[in-house]
Amino acid sequence: MTRYLISKFFYMLLSLFILISATFFLMKAIPGNPFMSEKATSPEIQARLMEQYGLDKPVYVQYFKYLGDIASGDFGISMKKLNQSVTDIIGQTFSVSLKLGFVAIIVSIIVGLLLGMLAALYHRRLIDNVAMILAIMGIAVPSFVLASLIQFFFAQELGWFNVMGFDGPMDYVLPVVALSASPIAFIARLTRSSMLEVLHADYIKTAKAKGLKPVTVMFKHVVRNAILPVVTYVGPMTANIITGSVVIERIFGIGGIGKVFVDSITTRDYTMIMGVTIFYGILLMVARFITDIAYGFIDPRIKLTGGKEG
Repeated sequence: MTRYLISKFFYMLLSLFILISATFFLMKAIPGNPFMSEKATSPEIQARLMEQYGLDKPVYVQYFKYLGDIASGDFGISMKKLNQSVTDIIGQTFSVSLKLGFVAIIVSIIVGLLLGMLAALYHRRLIDNVAMILAIMGIAVPSFVLASLIQFFFAQELGWFNVMGFDGPMDYVLPVVALSASPIAFIARLTRSSMLEVLHADYIKTAKAKGLKPVTVMFKHVVRNAILPVVTYVGPMTANIITGSVVIERIFGIGGIGKVFVDSITTRDYTMIMGVTIFYGILLMVARFITDIAYGFIDPRIKLTGGKEG
């Protein structure tokens, strides 16, 4: 177990280093700089700003200086927001994204599992067909398209929700629907196929033959084994919801970290782009790490020692 955790932690650090390096050099490869759009700023002042932020130095010098700064926990100052550090901006905006993402994840898991279980229990019946049609629609329609459609019909045309903003509980509904539609569809399909396989397994027939109550058979044997593929999907699902919130927050005018990220890209705010990218990267790696650990605990047959029993 300890060896497995150390190995995973090492690969997390390696992945993070590759992510930082690739993002840094790709960002620098794009022509221009953050101050080119400042039309009211004279060339002399632009040159002074470039010097102030170290952008006048060779790229490799900037790269090693940035690595040294983030190693000490300094993500720098935003190049577009006056006297605001990247860390402070992420801290102020992430709470909004966290609330939205957390609700979307909970809704995805609960609704997806229920749909999948109903579809399996009523296999080849009306409920099964309806659930799978909804699942196909959820996978086929991109989240930003769904967000625009439900925003138009339910907010602009019907007036049931605010078109933009994030001030009350009702403002969660449309963004959560847009974010969770695809994860719900995947979880429903995974749960359905896994449950159908488990329901026909010999040990389930044996459990029923022993006289166990249907509820006991369902939750102790069927659901526990059928949920394993869903647990595996939780990590990628978290990644999808987190990265998907970048666009959704922009569409619904939510002042979360996703909106800040999009704004930083359009304004070429180098330090914000790097800071948010690293932050997203750490979140996704931690989510995947927790998923791997949870997978081992749910299924004791799986030993967390790289595939060998320990």
